Amino acid sequence: MPALPVGAVLPVRLAPDRLLSTPGEAVDPRDPQVVQLAADLLATQDAAPGCVGLAAQQVGLAWRVLSVDVSDHPKARTQHGAFVLCNAVLVEATRRERGREGCLSVPDLTGDVKRARRAVVRGLLPVTGEPVVIETDAFEAVALQHEIDHTDGALFLDRVAGAHALHARQTYR
Repeated sequence: MPALPVGAVLPVRLAPDRLLSTPGEAVDPRDPQVVQLAADLLATQDAAPGCVGLAAQQVGLAWRVLSVDVSDHPKARTQHGAFVLCNAVLVEATRRERGREGCLSVPDLTGDVKRARRAVVRGLLPVTGEPVVIETDAFEAVALQHEIDHTDGALFLDRVAGAHALHARQTYR
């Protein structure tokens, strides 16, 4: 990924904040504000223990920008390291399975969500605008779909099968 400026840790919006349900607008990945947002997303994600992804809506902007980093996560098989995508779209998804998801914007709950375990995502890199295709599986595929949902204005809560599929978040010490 191209070099980004130093990022700031931004406050994360919590459900039911209306911006979390606002679909993002497509962005120019070379725009200096988008480049700064890319750096801020990675910095904010890095500052939140256990966070594997973040989207612009979660930090107050209805833009189609997301970050993902599943490095060192025990459920990750394929890992592309820390990256940011602009205007990402899911172009292929297979092997749907149910799994537990959480979200920084929904701090007290997790939910059982059916997601593809293999995914192909297309997007643009910030700074250069270079188009990229990411083929991934397992946990990284789920994280990408979760963040694309955010850029579409959806939370994992919108995908759970019902109240029986919601759970109080466990805290481990």
